[in-house]
Amino acid sequence: MKIAITGAGGFLGTALTDALRARGDQVVPLSRQAIEAWPREIDGADGVINLAGEPMAGRRWTDAQKQRIWDSRVRTTARVAAAIREASRPPRVLLSASGIGFYPDSGIVVDESSPAGDGFLSRVCVAWEAEARKAESAATRVVLLRSGVVFHRGGGALAQLRLPFSLGLGGPIGSGRQWWAWIHRDDWVRMVLWALDTEAVRGPVNVCAPEPSQVRDITRALGRALHRPAVLPAPAFALRLALGQMADDMLLASQRAVPRVARDLGFVWTFPDLQAALDDAVY
Repeated sequence: MKIAITGAGGFLGTALTDALRARGDQVVPLSRQAIEAWPREIDGADGVINLAGEPMAGRRWTDAQKQRIWDSRVRTTARVAAAIREASRPPRVLLSASGIGFYPDSGIVVDESSPAGDGFLSRVCVAWEAEARKAESAATRVVLLRSGVVFHRGGGALAQLRLPFSLGLGGPIGSGRQWWAWIHRDDWVRMVLWALDTEAVRGPVNVCAPEPSQVRDITRALGRALHRPAVLPAPAFALRLALGQMADDMLLASQRAVPRVARDLGFVWTFPDLQAALDDAVY
């Protein structure tokens, strides 16, 4: 198959590109510096995977940074959807990134049928998904990839979490009672390929392990995987002081999301267990 991808050079896009090429697919990276070429490159593709977006972490969320986060997702997705609508030979499927941040900050179990929250990340995800849905037609099915926290030694959340552990300073984040939906990157790639190939997959899909975990359990498991103590907490007030709104929306928020769609359609995880996932991901 011919698959066009935005964000092909990122933490997730690189792994997905490698997997697609390994199974014999042709990958066409779509650069945001060459948006004018997208209609031509998308025309005749079998599928489009939209992963573009400014990194969420690593920088304080000033008003300017929040605008970059919004534009890099919402406006880019609007361009992708427009190119698909203009195509004389539209792709059979669009897989468009979203996130577990779509859901409210609560300890309640949520799945793909649950409503959106009202925080900044939720509003981004709602607008992001709305633009992707504009590509949906009789010819093109649309899948919305609501990804959880992705663990892999190659980067992402794990690269940021393991640094304090390497210094012997790891421990719970905030209260540690908040829930994170997580997934090993290998399973993330496998689930995206499954969604690409499975006609029954449409609309939102929570791309996460079968069971979410509380952050205190994640940090304990990471400490065991790294053979480091996990006893020094990062207080919520200190995180808010250092990171502002990003701390509340990304580190302290609780999204207890489960992958009902994938489970109901028979997807099988390689790493459903938290400790096994982190043991593999750190080395």
